[in-house]
Amino acid sequence: MFAARRRSPRAMLFAATLAAAIGGALAGGVRPALSGDAMPPEAVYKDIEQTFGAVPTFIRQVPKAALAGAWQEEKDLELSDKTALTPKVKALISLAVAAQIPCNYCIWADTNNAKQFGATDEEIGEAVAMSALTRHWSTLFNGLQVDFETFKKELGGEQAAK
Repeated sequence: MFAARRRSPRAMLFAATLAAAIGGALAGGVRPALSGDAMPPEAVYKDIEQTFGAVPTFIRQVPKAALAGAWQEEKDLELSDKTALTPKVKALISLAVAAQIPCNYCIWADTNNAKQFGATDEEIGEAVAMSALTRHWSTLFNGLQVDFETFKKELGGEQAAK
């Protein structure tokens, strides 16, 4: 269906990002917009086509009840340049999380997005290594049942978190 249309690499990457984000949003229990406030599915499809140049096939598989809310969240957070984090930082965070889930779709899209936004192979590797390090220590702390209050006290108390 989309083979006849020539899409830019950026549009294809954002479509993949959309796939990863909507999949993650649905898996994470994101609540759709209230029915009275939600864009109807055809309006969402039109908005996605205007944004990416096409509507990826998987989008039509997203339950209609979740479509508007997932798309709005995608636009407001990941696709927006009016958030506290740069697009490169968002892509690196998303890649690090995707590596831990693991989600091949997300890893592919987030790696490409991070590179598109200027991330080096070293930065990509460090983001993934940080996710591994966090998972490693979390496994130890939880598995050894380290006392949380003692942990906070020994590492600087509540001040360290501020």
